[in-house]
Amino acid sequence: MKKILLAAFVFINMGITVFAQDGIHWITLDEAQAKMAEKPKKVIVDVYTSWCGWCKKMDAGTYTNPALVKYINNNYYAVKFNAEQQETVHFQGKEYKFEPQYKANAWAVEMMKGQMGYPTTIFLMENFQNPTPIGGYHPVKEMEMFLLFFGDNVFRHRTLQDYQKTFVSAWENGEKPEVTPQMPPSIH
Repeated sequence: MKKILLAAFVFINMGITVFAQDGIHWITLDEAQAKMAEKPKKVIVDVYTSWCGWCKKMDAGTYTNPALVKYINNNYYAVKFNAEQQETVHFQGKEYKFEPQYKANAWAVEMMKGQMGYPTTIFLMENFQNPTPIGGYHPVKEMEMFLLFFGDNVFRHRTLQDYQKTFVSAWENGEKPEVTPQMPPSIH
């Protein structure tokens, strides 16, 4: 019996490890545009720089939480965008070049509304409209709140400030992301 329990324990832990290692399915902005044409979905953009320590901390901590990874992969197209990239970006028929005065690509400047701090997480709706930049490092609990606020369409009937007052994190403790605790069933 002990061998069976040990084997089951090892199998379960291997499954969790494999899932966690799989991680967020990060894609490029070009790939997101192509996917959006086939199947519209909300987009989360992680705007980072190569020298940003808080960006690396979010990658190592926040973006490795299994529940958070699962929710992002199921509900968003996830884009990694280096704000300081020199290459021209093509987005919705426009060209965005590197802007020396910002030390950033014009796409990042536009989406971040000129508030150039890193990391910044940008939420875009299914039609790439209404970019909402949220600056700074965010641990799992905060990122969970933002992901659910936009992913579950809470923003359509509540303000973020109001939502923050009643939000209770489920993902910090490894619970499943399928149900938002404070959302009435009729909204899902």
